[in-house]
Amino acid sequence: MKSQETIYIAVAEKSMIVRSGLVSVLRRLPDLPIQVIEISSEEGLRHCMEAHRPQILVINPQFGGWFDVVAFKQEYPEAPMKFVSLIYTMVDASQLKGYDDSVGLFDDVDSLAHKISQLMNMAGEEDSEPDSLSQREKEIVGCVVRGMTNKEIAEKLYISVHTVITHRRNITRKLQIHSAAGLTIYAIVNKLVELSEVKMNL
Repeated sequence: MKSQETIYIAVAEKSMIVRSGLVSVLRRLPDLPIQVIEISSEEGLRHCMEAHRPQILVINPQFGGWFDVVAFKQEYPEAPMKFVSLIYTMVDASQLKGYDDSVGLFDDVDSLAHKISQLMNMAGEEDSEPDSLSQREKEIVGCVVRGMTNKEIAEKLYISVHTVITHRRNITRKLQIHSAAGLTIYAIVNKLVELSEVKMNL
């Protein structure tokens, strides 16, 4: 992605307060030329897909009862969009299948800008590394090697403990690393944490 290209982001959320708040923050992100489309209904989402085709869709997983990312991708196969879950209540891990990342109410401006930049750098690239970690999984690796418990990670990332456990299971499967020492080495080598941050309880 070229640095000055406009990024089209759609925000699908029925709560006006939550939606307007996120839209306001997105429009103020430094160094990212963002055009935001607000969506408050399922019909609005359909109209958006017909008229705009955003590059990123930030959506509440419970939008319309339950938003099925996999089915949506099948309905619009020609739209190479990234899907970001908007989390502010407890959500079961099964509802997050197919999302590329997530944002929560406690994400700061820097975190949000970083996530969007990462998603845009991924956009259009072929997935040559199917077993590489998602941004959320990298965050969880960082938390684990800092010595945080599943409960602490869940509270920090505003997800359920069940979701944390699911992510950790996926991380182990992808990396084939089964020890705390191995995970720590991976995190340091891949610059997910600084050596000074690591809790030495190996």
